[in-house]
Amino acid sequence: MRYSLFSVLDHHPAGSRTLAGLYAQVLRQGELADALGFHALYLAEHHFHEYGAAPNPAVLLAALAQRTQRLRLGTAIAALTFRNPVEVAESYAMVDLLSGGRLELGVGSGYLAHEFAGFGIDPAEKRERFEENLDVLCRLLAGEAVSIDGRWNKLTDLRINVAPVQRPVPVAVATLRAEGAYEIGRKNQDMLCVPYASVSSFEEIEGLVKAHQKGLAEAGRKEPRGAVGVTLHTYVAETDAAARAEAAEAFDLYVATRLYARRQTYDDILGSGLSLFGSVETVAAKIARLADWGVDHVIALADFGALPFDRVEASMRLLANEVRPRAQALAGGR
Repeated sequence: MRYSLFSVLDHHPAGSRTLAGLYAQVLRQGELADALGFHALYLAEHHFHEYGAAPNPAVLLAALAQRTQRLRLGTAIAALTFRNPVEVAESYAMVDLLSGGRLELGVGSGYLAHEFAGFGIDPAEKRERFEENLDVLCRLLAGEAVSIDGRWNKLTDLRINVAPVQRPVPVAVATLRAEGAYEIGRKNQDMLCVPYASVSSFEEIEGLVKAHQKGLAEAGRKEPRGAVGVTLHTYVAETDAAARAEAAEAFDLYVATRLYARRQTYDDILGSGLSLFGSVETVAAKIARLADWGVDHVIALADFGALPFDRVEASMRLLANEVRPRAQALAGGR
């Protein structure tokens, strides 16, 4: 099982933490993740609202590249529908170079209505835009001279002048639906998912994973290991009661800033099971169940709702040092 971290970079301007303070905290989180042996830190791209304050994750990832040694640096996701794929390829090729080949590029089409409105893009076009832009992006990152007469891209023998270290750069596609998971697998693509935003219960995660695995099998991939990352809000404490006392207010604040989403409280999320909240024993048991379903990459959303960094740090340490070995034992060494 690989363990990674994810930050939406939700900003709460009414509170005491400034935007510069949020960025500084994410940099500290990356340094700590590197020291604790986490696999990767993923950052979200969002625009025009306090829900997410990293309109260009490549900038923060480049800074993290200079502060870390082993930690892989990812996007979850780079929103290709809104961006020129040539510029995206150039930016993330630079991140891969600056990090010595540690980029993990998660991509998606976006889903927030205000972002489509802000960019003047019709949401009905998002799938076609995404697919065409993804094709251009992958070809450029592979070093190809790209010619395309597409609906949104018209290029002639274009090659970017910065080559990433990795060939190929790892790319994973995000989805919110089981049908999308199957299609991603059928294209032999890796997948990222945030079940909190798409399903109603912890048990339904198995359906997302199995749909992706079915698609991969039809695409001819014999080994699905590492092909899916499952993201869950995470807070580990000494007891379930301590987790509630320390994280419930922050989680409720996080949910309150989310547009177009179900208003789930801490108690709601405990009821659905769509989190990793609780004691070492509680969280390890849930991760062992994920392993039973074929998940081998857990991505912890650990810094939600202006949670003070000392609490983020304590939770990260428990996850790395105590949950990880206990979950491995419960899952029979996986």
